[in-house]
Amino acid sequence: MWDDPDDWDNALGAIDRATDRHVQPRRNRWKWFSRIVAAILFLFLLLVAWLAVTAPLSKSLEPIAPPQLTLLAADGTPIARNGAIVDQPVDVSRLPDHVAEAFLAIEDRRFYSHWGIDPRGIARATWANVTGGAPQGGSTITQQLAKFTFLTPERSMTRKAREMLIAFWLEGWLTKDEILSRYLSNAYFGDNVYGLRAASLHYFYRQPERLRPEQAAMLAGLVQAPSRFAPTQHYDKARKRMKMVVNAMVAAGYVTEAEARSMPAPRLDVRAIDTLPTGTYFADWALPAARKIAGTGYSRQTLTTTLDSRLQNIARRAVGRAGLGKAQVALVAMRTNGEVVAMIGGKNYATSPFNRATQAQRQPGSTFKVFVYLAALKTGMGPDGLIDNRPIETGSYRPKNGGGRYSDSISLEDGFALSSNVAAVRLFNTVGDKAVIDTARRLGVTSPLAEGDPSLALGTSTMNLLELTAAYAGIAANAFPVAPTPFAQKPKGWFDWLWNWGNSLSGRNHAAIEKLLSSAVNRGTGRAARLGAPAFGKTGTSQDYRDALFIGYSGDLVVGVWIGNDDNTPLKGISGGGLPARIWRDFMVQATGKASAPAKIKPSEPIDSDGAVIPLDIPDVENIPIGNSGVKLQIDGQEGVTIKTDVDGVPTDIRLDQQGLSVERSPEPAR
Repeated sequence: MWDDPDDWDNALGAIDRATDRHVQPRRNRWKWFSRIVAAILFLFLLLVAWLAVTAPLSKSLEPIAPPQLTLLAADGTPIARNGAIVDQPVDVSRLPDHVAEAFLAIEDRRFYSHWGIDPRGIARATWANVTGGAPQGGSTITQQLAKFTFLTPERSMTRKAREMLIAFWLEGWLTKDEILSRYLSNAYFGDNVYGLRAASLHYFYRQPERLRPEQAAMLAGLVQAPSRFAPTQHYDKARKRMKMVVNAMVAAGYVTEAEARSMPAPRLDVRAIDTLPTGTYFADWALPAARKIAGTGYSRQTLTTTLDSRLQNIARRAVGRAGLGKAQVALVAMRTNGEVVAMIGGKNYATSPFNRATQAQRQPGSTFKVFVYLAALKTGMGPDGLIDNRPIETGSYRPKNGGGRYSDSISLEDGFALSSNVAAVRLFNTVGDKAVIDTARRLGVTSPLAEGDPSLALGTSTMNLLELTAAYAGIAANAFPVAPTPFAQKPKGWFDWLWNWGNSLSGRNHAAIEKLLSSAVNRGTGRAARLGAPAFGKTGTSQDYRDALFIGYSGDLVVGVWIGNDDNTPLKGISGGGLPARIWRDFMVQATGKASAPAKIKPSEPIDSDGAVIPLDIPDVENIPIGNSGVKLQIDGQEGVTIKTDVDGVPTDIRLDQQGLSVERSPEPAR
């Protein structure tokens, strides 16, 4: 029957069908196996990419804490030191054997035999913790490097899982010596010291390549609890911990019993005495910019700032003798290019490091009117232009002038100098809020400004003193915006001048706004700030005396002064034209050597308070004769009393105010 071809075909078909029944499952299994392998490979590649992004190997070469940074004043005087004590990384291959062995014995005895995770160490630590034995950690040196280099200190299973993954990643890409070197270069040793080199120099004043066995053992013992074992504070605890390290070295076979017994307790040699403060108001503000300049790295750096030691001391004296009571104070002095030369952020940094010059958002009061008047000048109005100065009796917002002093009309110059509230609001309504806000923005104000709110004209939107002073610096320089900076500005090259024109006022408008600012100082609300040199400025008082300010400039020095209470409660009758203006003048007189100018106030000119709504203002009473001796009495509102007389033919002012009693004599005329 096999001779029939059909029989052969049938038989072969049967064989093929039988073979297919056996081959097909194998093919399916191979297909699924290939897919699973491909999926695992894909997930592995994803994990490698994720680790490359979240745990770049280069990061383990960077210090885990910002290195120490010393800030100098412009004259080279150290003013603050901030950051951790770090030094150059160590190379394990260059260290004596007993240095690395001390750390391996106490931290990770099987370091050179595991792959980043030590199951035996984890089991031992778990058993000790469960049975109530001495608490032990199961983390390897590789895991510790992963933890303090890439992860946060949080305690969670997710963080532990990431720690293990990164440990495998480090083991796969670095040699054991590289891992140990990076671990020793970044570990924390207490006293704000990071890294073995910095710790060796800090505690024993020697390079780690020259450490003695007992010194290495003590340093190795610090890693578990650096603050608790720091030998400068807890030497007995550090010595007991060192003995545990030495015993571990004996158990690991690194030293003999005899060598262990002969190891003495090491003597400390701490030579670095840091007497500089870690922070000041200026240093805290300058530090972020300093870190950007310093970049990353282990080396300590020293940067020179723009702070002027002489001007800073003058600012401190001017504020210290102002008689502030419980009120707080802030002062900023800068050059017209934005370089900050003095900064006071409060009465006492030690008790309150909150910087009221840079962090406090307070109402600027009438100092904001400079933007309103600038917007008006840009429409073509001039200092002699008239504005309605009668009470506002329509609409929902009806501000008042202090003391109820009004007139049918007032010039822009007088309205600004005498700080008429109704005139400012009418100007604001005339030019529009967008023009005023745009003017403030162009001058560098970045704080939120309320749109469609006429009270903005009187400074009801909050901002900080630094940005407000910088805006006035832009007016002084006629180049804006001015960016406040703690570091010297590089001179602009021709390319910068060509492409970065910046903003400026026309010659006409700049002369006009300076005329207004000069009038405010010489015969307006800011006359307490008069100098024997050209001075420009504006007073500001927020509603209910909550904030009192004076911002002004003379020459290339621009200074802002603020007084207020931290809880925003009203001050006791202090207005911008009083104590802030006198602090400003006191600072400027010492800074520039220019004494105050003779009074130029016309007795008939009423001096308006400059707050949004300031009730109960006492008008200043000028030059009341006392008898026939030529002595005159002047009462400055609620600020103080001045007796004007002659002493040996020299005009002399005897003043009694919140600062106490002071005497000022005019220079004798040339003979």
